[in-house]
Amino acid sequence: MFFCFFLTALSFQWFCIYTFRSQLACKVSRGSKQLMGSKEAFRRIIFCVLLLLCVSYKCLTSEVNTTQLAVLKVDASPQHAQKIPETLFGIFFEEINHAGAGGIWAELVSNRGFEAGGPNTPSSIDPWSIIGNESVISVATDRSSCFSRNIIALRMEVLCGDCQAGGVGIYNPGFWGMNIEDGKNYSLVMYAKSLENTELTVSLTSSDGLQNLSSATIQVASTSNWTKLEQKLVAKGTNRTSRLQITTNKKGVIWLDQISLMPSDTYKGHGFRKELVSMLLDLKPQFMRFPGGCFVEGQWLRNAFRWRESVGPWEERPGHFGDVWGYWTDDGLGYYEFLQLSEDLGAAPIWVFNNGFSHNEEINTTAIAPFDILDSLEFARGSTNSTWGSLRVAMGHPEPFPVKYVTIGNEDCTKKFYHGNYLKFHSAIREAYPDIQIISNCDGSSKPLDHPADIYDFHVYGDSNTLFSMRNKFDSTPRNGTKAFVSEYAVSSNGVGRGTLLASLAEAAFLTGLEKNSDVVQMASYAPLFMNDNDRSWNPAAVVFNSWKQYGSPSYWMQTIFRESSGAVLHPVTINSMYSNSLAASAITWKASNSSFLRVKIVNIGSNPVNLIVSTTGLEALVNMRKSTITILTSKNLSDENSFSKPTNVVPVTRELPNAGEEMFAFLGPYSFTSFDLALGQQKHVS
Repeated sequence: MFFCFFLTALSFQWFCIYTFRSQLACKVSRGSKQLMGSKEAFRRIIFCVLLLLCVSYKCLTSEVNTTQLAVLKVDASPQHAQKIPETLFGIFFEEINHAGAGGIWAELVSNRGFEAGGPNTPSSIDPWSIIGNESVISVATDRSSCFSRNIIALRMEVLCGDCQAGGVGIYNPGFWGMNIEDGKNYSLVMYAKSLENTELTVSLTSSDGLQNLSSATIQVASTSNWTKLEQKLVAKGTNRTSRLQITTNKKGVIWLDQISLMPSDTYKGHGFRKELVSMLLDLKPQFMRFPGGCFVEGQWLRNAFRWRESVGPWEERPGHFGDVWGYWTDDGLGYYEFLQLSEDLGAAPIWVFNNGFSHNEEINTTAIAPFDILDSLEFARGSTNSTWGSLRVAMGHPEPFPVKYVTIGNEDCTKKFYHGNYLKFHSAIREAYPDIQIISNCDGSSKPLDHPADIYDFHVYGDSNTLFSMRNKFDSTPRNGTKAFVSEYAVSSNGVGRGTLLASLAEAAFLTGLEKNSDVVQMASYAPLFMNDNDRSWNPAAVVFNSWKQYGSPSYWMQTIFRESSGAVLHPVTINSMYSNSLAASAITWKASNSSFLRVKIVNIGSNPVNLIVSTTGLEALVNMRKSTITILTSKNLSDENSFSKPTNVVPVTRELPNAGEEMFAFLGPYSFTSFDLALGQQKHVS
């Protein structure tokens, strides 16, 4: 206890000397101009007294961990300010963890075209199943579809003339159950063919078929041609694990193909789940990198993402098996939809394309041509009269998509033919689209690249110690070289759980380092973005969801505190403390409507609380205490997570900051991320 009081007195004396010297230096620098009036002197005295009381109180209540001392100096003068790139923070969307299929893409039917079982028939129709036993119904795939790019269809033969109550047929459970909600409309589209007049009953039911939420009867006329059938279904009840049933009581054969069920209330009618889009909008992403990641490459090239096969009418898209993450996607969320989602988010699209590599294969530079990527850019940016631009128009988007960034490959720098392939693509893109920024897979943070590039890609995963230590990664990067795109970062190992407080703190510290080095870091995004709770192939993720609920991990909420940084003004900061190895900080000035704020962020990743002095110089405006706030992200335990049952267990809490000022005292709890938003009012008048 004696040591505690000694430390308190020492800190009080130290701060008052610091304050006196600051006043003296200010007076000397201003010469005869008396800036420190009696009111200011009185305010500083009161501040010293309050500091003494606060430090004493915290010292008395700190029974286990020693309260540390720190001074955070912020230089807010315009001459030392630096503009942060408008694109600094965005999102990276990869088709992983069922992020798209069974995720943000609202299609409720899984394997809607029966293509997932492969081209050889008969094939598996999983997750479709039959209603009735094999003595009354027989189903098998064949190659009779009317769509040339996906020729598999389902042949269903009903053997009973007087079938069981409710009929026999097939059902689809969607992606771990369909979320059907009372009063909502659902649009069913399917293709059918029958050589005899028949009728089908389409129903939305509970997973066991006992609860009927909606049903309708559809007449199928006798014809040798395929017929497109459409039906609106209105739910009369709610069930979170529903299924779609297609049944009949009539004996005979009917073929079915391309069966789609979409909720009618998708975001802007574009096919995206509203609640998941809302979470993305709350991040204010300035760019969206897509569609991968390893999804772009595949274990084998035959399973790589191919943009041509993902555009045009959805019925004609063949889909493909994503062999890296182990599931089929119908590619309803295709190249066009990724561009549309970017536009809906107000984010610049960053198109990552395959340049001849899978995880197990390489295409020799002599055998590769850049026509595919040029066609993809024509689709996005081409005129209405161009070959691929006209397809974009036909899909409903006459105006070009503003694609200004492309990444040549994903994590391919060490591949034998990467440099040769890269240069081929780079030359072709630069000639056709000189304004497009081209991103290389090779790391340029330590030494210059040996090939032309506007930006280089940088990925970092590891434990919390790794991410925290990486906050200084770009401090020594050459300032006049190629800019960095930290397109994938996350704490991903050693007790990360399903996304913990500790992970978010280490990542926050890393991001303060990116802010401070934003003269050489152009962009950054967390990975992965989404995770269906039923598919945790890569853990953790920023947003976790199932068919009807979602929550943000601590890492998601951490990112919301950085959402105003893009395009803001960066200010130099210094930390003076014997505890500085556990602290990381940054400061920006940002604007909201007609208001401006000085945001000072500081991470305390250590186990000790900190008595913090924030001292700001160079402000040209007065601090408005009434509009100033403090936001804290913390929890009781480092391993605390969010979940469906406790979605707000670890979230930022904002409150008023009554002692806001150019010099203020604050208490940082252990394991915390604190953001001070000092509202800036009228300009100072200096005589």
